[in-house]
Parts: sequence; structure tokens; C-alpha cells
Amino acid sequence: MSERIQLFRPTIGAAEKAALCETLDSRWVGRGPRSIRFEERFAEYIGVDHAVALNSATAALHLGLLCAEVEGQEVLTSSLTWVSSTQAILLAGGRPVFCDIEPDTLNLSVDDVARKITPTTRAIVVTHYGGQACDMDPVLELAAAHGLTVVEDAAHGCGGIYRGRRLGSLGDVGCFSFQATKNMTTGDGGMLVTGDEALAGRVRKLRWCGITRPTWERFRPGQPKRSWMYEVEEVGWKYEMNDLAAALGLAQMDSLEANNQRRRELMDRYREAFSGLDGVDCLASRDYAVSACYNAVIQVDDRDGLFAHLDACGIDSNVHFYPNHLYRLFRPYTTRLPVTERVWERILSIPLYPGLTDEHQDRVIAAVRAFAEGERRQPAAAG
Repeated sequence: MSERIQLFRPTIGAAEKAALCETLDSRWVGRGPRSIRFEERFAEYIGVDHAVALNSATAALHLGLLCAEVEGQEVLTSSLTWVSSTQAILLAGGRPVFCDIEPDTLNLSVDDVARKITPTTRAIVVTHYGGQACDMDPVLELAAAHGLTVVEDAAHGCGGIYRGRRLGSLGDVGCFSFQATKNMTTGDGGMLVTGDEALAGRVRKLRWCGITRPTWERFRPGQPKRSWMYEVEEVGWKYEMNDLAAALGLAQMDSLEANNQRRRELMDRYREAFSGLDGVDCLASRDYAVSACYNAVIQVDDRDGLFAHLDACGIDSNVHFYPNHLYRLFRPYTTRLPVTERVWERILSIPLYPGLTDEHQDRVIAAVRAFAEGERRQPAAAG
């Protein structure tokens, strides 16, 4: 029996294990020096002034939208994204307005965004699907013309580039995910980045229950004047990242560029293998961007058939995503999105991660090609 090929698999080695052991030995595992160092290093990498470490990208989106003051206002967004992107809008009191997508990149259609701007629109959430940058220049022009805040959902985009700039550095706020499957992981976690000092300061306060002086700032070694006293200035949340997660993040940053380059090499192999293959299309790339290549998405006519075929071949696959506007929870915000509703039924994510060997990828390629050429393997009968 051949080894099953996973869809995603985090790249974790000796450096990550050593970082965790060092943090455990320090006996300071809550937010502290490693979290602060991770924020500083990540801000420098992305090319922004401020980075705030959080426990998820959902928290980053929530707090970013809260600071954008979207309560009672419309927020333009994609439906083809993880549900927490829409939930973050609702948590911040906004009203999601779903926009259609480009059929070949699955990123927001700027034309549809322009059509749906109204006097009550307050912000645009731009999802860089699969790590491929949206065309940000026209989005930023629209935002400037209408006084809108741009929030980049770069959960898939860590290390991606748009016209020479890192994803997350282009809008007013950038939000990253370090969940287990992402380009770099802290086990779970996220980061909000921004060039706005006041916004960053408020997010730092909101992530720790609205407290003005967190524990490390009050009791860190060498503090000239320790004090237990702090103020609580507004209602906040328990969204902080701890030093165990930050230690993983610091170790992961050392290999992020090399791992992303391996992802791009694997994506190039998929593109070459499926070029000219009837009924199988990879997502398009754009000249203005260097993708982070978070996932490998192909479009096929019989998506569910290919899913079953790959499963029978010992290969994991998945669908990213079921359109948000079709969920019952979001029914009050449902609208017609012709491209999204057509394309999502054809998309399937196939294995992609830095540790995927050429031999295992060849198995994936062979299985997809066999399906496309009519050689379908049936799932084994139960019992």
C-alpha cells in the first residue's frame, strides 16, 4: 500500500523544536520577549512600521475592521473565502456586501467592486486567494476616491509580492494567518500589520481586554519601576499571541523564503504537467505578482468525481471554498454572483507543501491525468 499523500503538511524541524525548548526553559511562555521580537522581525519583513501578534487571522480581521469603524456600514468582500472573513465583518458590526470574482484567479473582480460602492460603503476586504495578489492599484484608487479603508486578507499570502511590495503592506491594514497549513505556522496564530501608529496602538490594547499595560511591560526583567497597576480603557478581547507560538514563528521565518520558492517550483511542475490537458486548468498567474503559492487549485468539470478518484488513489484533496453567500447563516446578505456560483463547482485543491517530494507529486499528476483521460479509479466498497 502506497503512502497516503496529504493535502497540506507543516514543515517543522530541529530549529522549531529547539526554539520551543528554549522558550519552555525560560519559564516565560505567555506574551513576552519572543512575541515582541517576532512582531519586530515580521514588520521589517513585510515592510511596514507596525506588526501586532494575535492568536488568529480572524482576530486580526476583526480588530482591523473594528478600528475602521465599519459598524452599521457596508464592507465589500469576496464570497469565495474562509467563513471567518465574513464573520469578522459581522463581529465588527458591519454589513458584508459580496462581490464577484475573476474566473481565472478567483480574486475579487475590481469592476464588480466599483459597481457595488454606495454612500454607506466603509471598507473593502481584499482576499489574496491562494497567495496570488489581487490587482491592488485599481482597488486602492477606488478606495482613495471614495474614502474607504482597505483591509488585506493575506491569510494565504505570506511572502507574496505585488509590484515589488509584500502583500499586507499595500492597504491600510494587512492580516496574516499562521494556522497549521499556512506558508509559515505558529501552530495557530495571526498578525495584523499597518503603517498607522494610532491604529496599531489601539489593536495592542484591544487584543488584551482593553488593558493599557500588559504583564510583560509591567514586570519584565530590568524594568526600572515595576507596578501592578493598569487601566482598562475599553472592552477588548483575549486575542494575544504567546511566546511559545512566537518562538515557532521566529524559527519558521528563517525558512519562509526557501519554502515559498519550493512551493513555486511545485506549482510550476503542476502547470507544465497539466498544460494542454483537456478539462484541467490551473489558476492563472499575473505579471504584476509573485504568488506565495499557498494552495494548488485546479478547475475540472467533474470536481466531485476527481475528489473520489484521488481519494481512491490515496491522495488527499479539498474544496477551497464553499461560497459564503450560499450559507444559511449569511442568507440576509445573499446576492447573485454568477462567476462565483459557476466556478466554485469546478475547483479542487490538490497537494502542495514544501515537503512534497517530486515522486509524490508525480503520483498526484499521474492520478489527475488518468482521471482526465477517462481512467477513473472507483472507491473501495465499504465492509
